[in-house]
Amino acid sequence: MSSTATSDLITLAISEDLGTLQDTWNASGDVTSRIFIPRESLSQARIVARTECVVSGLDTAIEVFSRIDSMLEITLYCKEGDHLSKDATLLEVRGSTRSILSAERTALNFLGRLCGIATLASLYANAVADTGVQLLDTRKTTPGWRLLEKQAVKAGGCVNHRMGLYDAVLVKDNHLAALGDLALLPPIITRLRAEHAGLSIEIEADTLEQVQQLLTIPGIDVILLDNMSPGQVARAVSVIKGRAQVEVSGGVRFDTLGLYAIAGVDVISVGALTHSAPAADLSLTVVARRR
Repeated sequence: MSSTATSDLITLAISEDLGTLQDTWNASGDVTSRIFIPRESLSQARIVARTECVVSGLDTAIEVFSRIDSMLEITLYCKEGDHLSKDATLLEVRGSTRSILSAERTALNFLGRLCGIATLASLYANAVADTGVQLLDTRKTTPGWRLLEKQAVKAGGCVNHRMGLYDAVLVKDNHLAALGDLALLPPIITRLRAEHAGLSIEIEADTLEQVQQLLTIPGIDVILLDNMSPGQVARAVSVIKGRAQVEVSGGVRFDTLGLYAIAGVDVISVGALTHSAPAADLSLTVVARRR
């Protein structure tokens, strides 16, 4: 996903809150602020963390404020990946009161979602910090938000897996079912190596029998152990014996994470990092009127 797509996402988010504007982004789409707040009113406001959190999405929030009103002045009090305590300030914005209030919800929606992901990722990363196992995200992201959500995962201390179907090879159970026979894999892998040199080749295994079959096929870099119990993973690791990297995925929860982070497992992919992260509790408060 490109930065252009992120820009389009911000445009969509502002449009769905302020409606279709005739000219540039300004407070004209905010009926309440236009009626109740004098045009000349100036204010100073802060976005504050109501609970502890890890920061992500500052650039996106700044872009929201700037799209609404390029004259708004913003001061950052933290940076991407910072761990904030309760009541800490993320940023301060100064300028037109109308503009600040018009941008408030959209900026908080982005920040809350992204700080929430970063905070959950940090919790997971800390849980395996002494094991040598890396935690990966997945493609289980909000449509249109993938780049931002994966940046938040990194801010929390975890690692990005493939960005999409275009930048890595991962042969899953449905691919194997459609192929019909594992014996067809060797010539396909040979062709893949020739046409896409440098791409890691990862293949999913649902059973120990499949693991043993995959080990007879040259050219496989990673074996993905999918939806196996911790006991099955331990047995699979003992069979693989370092002949391929080992990824564990499927059914991994925070309370079972330690059971999967055993010797011989290289990475664990966790869809919950993005699809189940609660939003961080943030608020914007006008702290002073400016004249």
